[in-house]
Amino acid sequence: IYVDLNKFDKTKTQEMALEIESLNQYMIEQKRKYVLIGPGRWGTRDRWIGIPVKWHMISNARVIVETAMDDFPLEASSGSHFFHNVTSMSVGYFTVQPELSTSYINFKMLDDQLLVYQGEYFKHIRFKTPVKIKMDGRKRIYLISV
Repeated sequence: IYVDLNKFDKTKTQEMALEIESLNQYMIEQKRKYVLIGPGRWGTRDRWIGIPVKWHMISNARVIVETAMDDFPLEASSGSHFFHNVTSMSVGYFTVQPELSTSYINFKMLDDQLLVYQGEYFKHIRFKTPVKIKMDGRKRIYLISV
């Protein structure tokens, strides 16, 4: 599940939080974990630097990916109860800085996958083959591939 960058509007992050809450509930009912990708800081209280979700709104995510956009930079996290939930629930948490050559998300590849749901701000896709997730927190290296 990822934010459709063509529909992203930094003034609508509160509405995005409500949409992802609904998608998360659907995924819980389907007994499916998911990778969540979006710009800015997930779980922030400041809607101008990220999507202001509370933990229960994305609790079925297995991996959370934050990324920056040209007009929506990724601010450094100052820590919170939200991040405590991420770590205590063993949820993968990645930060992607597109300005680095080793850090990117292939949105074109995501857009080419089977579209399960197109919402106001989010796309839910499914791959033909299982997603592989590799993480090394000590080295700060991570990879999601199909």
